[in-house]
Amino acid sequence: MLLTASGTGSMTLLVLYIVVFGAIMYFMVMRPQKKEQKRVSAMLASMEVGDVVVTTSGFYGVLIDITDEDVIVEFGSNRNCRIPMKKAAIQEVEKQN
Repeated sequence: MLLTASGTGSMTLLVLYIVVFGAIMYFMVMRPQKKEQKRVSAMLASMEVGDVVVTTSGFYGVLIDITDEDVIVEFGSNRNCRIPMKKAAIQEVEKQN
């Protein structure tokens, strides 16, 4: 009887460790990642034509056109460099004044 009781106690302790480790992983990894995804989604949804954007490559440009998946960004001061790209390539949005 004594062997069974200690085996049940160690199994309960193991389950408790797993639950605690899972909670730590959720709050340290998954939760911040979900918050960042929500922030990026909100930023991309609030983009408007004329906003200045920074791409993931570090290029600054002005939004010329926005579709569901893509944007057209104008780079440089000569107004001749317009490049279509995915919305996911936008890292930051600076609102127009």
